[in-house]
Amino acid sequence: MAGVLDSVNKRTQLVGQNRLELLLFRLNGKQLYGINVFKVKEVLQCPRLTSMPKSKSVVRGVAHIRGGTTPILDLGLATGKRPLENIDDAFVIITEYNNRVQGFLVDSVDRIVNMNWEDILPPPKGTGHDHYLTAVTKLDDQMVEIIDVEKILAEVSPVDETIREGLITDDARSAAVNNKVLIVDDSRIARKQISRCVEQIGIETVILEDGKEAWDYLVQMIADGKNPVEEFAMIISDIEMPEMDGYTLTANIRNQPELKDMHIILHTSLSGVFNKAMVQKVGANDFQAKFHPDELAQKVIDQIMARGGTVPALEE
Repeated sequence: MAGVLDSVNKRTQLVGQNRLELLLFRLNGKQLYGINVFKVKEVLQCPRLTSMPKSKSVVRGVAHIRGGTTPILDLGLATGKRPLENIDDAFVIITEYNNRVQGFLVDSVDRIVNMNWEDILPPPKGTGHDHYLTAVTKLDDQMVEIIDVEKILAEVSPVDETIREGLITDDARSAAVNNKVLIVDDSRIARKQISRCVEQIGIETVILEDGKEAWDYLVQMIADGKNPVEEFAMIISDIEMPEMDGYTLTANIRNQPELKDMHIILHTSLSGVFNKAMVQKVGANDFQAKFHPDELAQKVIDQIMARGGTVPALEE
């Protein structure tokens, strides 16, 4: 237990400091890729794989690891590149996303680096919508690409985005009138999932792509004489985002007098023992693992009902 607590303390020291640790790896060739260490459970030489009938080609098989069965995805093939050929010499990065464990087959693992989210940038303009990048950064004069794993997982195993019948009551729909929700997420797939969920309730959404963009947006609202706490019933924010992460965004909001009462849900694919400590440290109101539409919708409904369904009219 002491070891776990020490690990929590070590990791939470990064919270609110806009920092992250990246595990760097390669697929086919010299290009470096990165994945947040928080999502990595372990790295191991590729174990013996058992093929899965009727599975998608990106799933190279399943491995029996630590008493469980884990699907192994070829990360190169999943991002439109050629599949890894010699898997006997390859490595598997065991990860946990959205409370699901899967392994990513990679050619080699490089090292772990500690970075600032300010150095993690959105994908270059002009890359279109079909790419698999959620961010890029530069390390030792080499470009590092951070893959949009949520997009990959949504293609391999799509989640059900429908909200169960009866959850959205007439009272909830009435309460939704005149309410807005600010959504902040760097993944295009995640933005669509969250906005569809919230809009099914009847709530208007404003959608931004990272923490810095959201922070600048809120600061500009205040400068324009608007009250963001009155205008938005809540903020639903991802944690991992280029330039400014969700922890730092939340900490900034709590330290701004005009924003300190904003209701914030951190909505993330990060799983594990560290979440509760992190959410408490930065002062978020709640944490929600991706993507569970019923749970997210219920939290949104609870908040708008608590607000009385409507917000005061903003002053001209």
